[in-house]
Amino acid sequence: MVRTLTRILERKGYQVDAASNGAEALQRLAVAPYDLVITDLNMPVMDGMQLLREMSARRLHPATIVLTGHGTIQSAVEAMKLGAGDYLIKPCHPDELLLVAARLLEMKSLRREVTQLKQQLRKFDRFGEIIGTSSRMQEIYRIIEAVSQNKSNVLLSGANGTGKELVARTIHNKGPLAEHPFLAINCGALSETLLESQLFGHRKGAFTGAIEDHEGLFQAADGGTLFLDEIAEIPLPLQVKFLRAIQEKEVTPLGSTRPVRFDVRIIAATNRDLDDAVREGRFRTDLFYRLNVVPIHLPTLRERREDIPLLVQHFIKEFSQIYGVEPRHVTPDAMACIVAYEWPGNIRELQNAIERAFALSASPEITPASLPAAVAHRPDPEAAQSLGEPLPLDEIEKRNIVAALQRTGGNKNEAARLLGIDRQRLYRKIEKHGLR
Repeated sequence: MVRTLTRILERKGYQVDAASNGAEALQRLAVAPYDLVITDLNMPVMDGMQLLREMSARRLHPATIVLTGHGTIQSAVEAMKLGAGDYLIKPCHPDELLLVAARLLEMKSLRREVTQLKQQLRKFDRFGEIIGTSSRMQEIYRIIEAVSQNKSNVLLSGANGTGKELVARTIHNKGPLAEHPFLAINCGALSETLLESQLFGHRKGAFTGAIEDHEGLFQAADGGTLFLDEIAEIPLPLQVKFLRAIQEKEVTPLGSTRPVRFDVRIIAATNRDLDDAVREGRFRTDLFYRLNVVPIHLPTLRERREDIPLLVQHFIKEFSQIYGVEPRHVTPDAMACIVAYEWPGNIRELQNAIERAFALSASPEITPASLPAAVAHRPDPEAAQSLGEPLPLDEIEKRNIVAALQRTGGNKNEAARLLGIDRQRLYRKIEKHGLR
């Protein structure tokens, strides 16, 4: 029968190995993977039932057909419980055997495909700390995976709150630089002199207040990654020194004549269109090309709405742990509001909205009433304030600043432009009014 079945299967194009009993079959299964096992129940040395038990114990899971006689159908049913895919009564018709074999192999192939897809989805559901399964995010994951294995400079672009620093940290942590420093600086938050000192370092006495040597971020990040946020805000005079530092891989600290060597990967980020800045002469062309070796553009949250429910569940889990409560359930109406909202502040704004729901309510559900007025599409009571006594000038100023920051998604440079003041003055007013 073994020889007959072997010939039938081989004629159909299958590659077949034969064994005279269960013990011999186990030896073959231990050496190479097999897609299908066809076994009799009654065999010397080790019968079919023992073979099935051993295969299960050793976590060997090929598709299995059991051959049985008329009087042992009950045993065949027991074999099915042990994992057999189907049984045939001897003598079986060749066409019946080929039909069952083809069906079980197709089912095995489908299960393998489903398993691979699930693994792929698990991989792309969360990439490091980045969350999302949308096609836009999967493409970004592929770029991150590739660029993390080398030291090419990367330019991240995208609106505020899209997770540029998180992407930079993921690139650093997934590659060979992970054991070395990851340092970050916001180039738009410092004056030109202070930014130069922070990047290049200074020597004691180089300027007023320089009471000791400072090595600078290029030197401190040696061997690792330096993340430069708001790179478009670097003043033009400083861009020249910055370009030379990248080209020569050395910096000269303020107050020193001796250059210091370094070896870092630069990841720069901007929420502006650097192409426009280059055309307008606000950003050096040669520096742009030095930084823009691997460009990654991060989509806004409204451009990947399919990822919003995943992010909501992530933040619910996060704030459940922070607040020490059970995870909240989001009602369908609330989720519809969340997905439909434009999210000008992107992921950061979504995170704040979920935290607000935890902070202001002990309800086990997040409903539209738990969400900010704009998200839930209801009138804002402050915006609809009735006429009364005039507001103090300080309050009007505070509200204008808040409105400008909300309109620009927290971009202080853009907010300052809308308000008609310079960036440093805006920072002072934010501090004055206690805004976060």
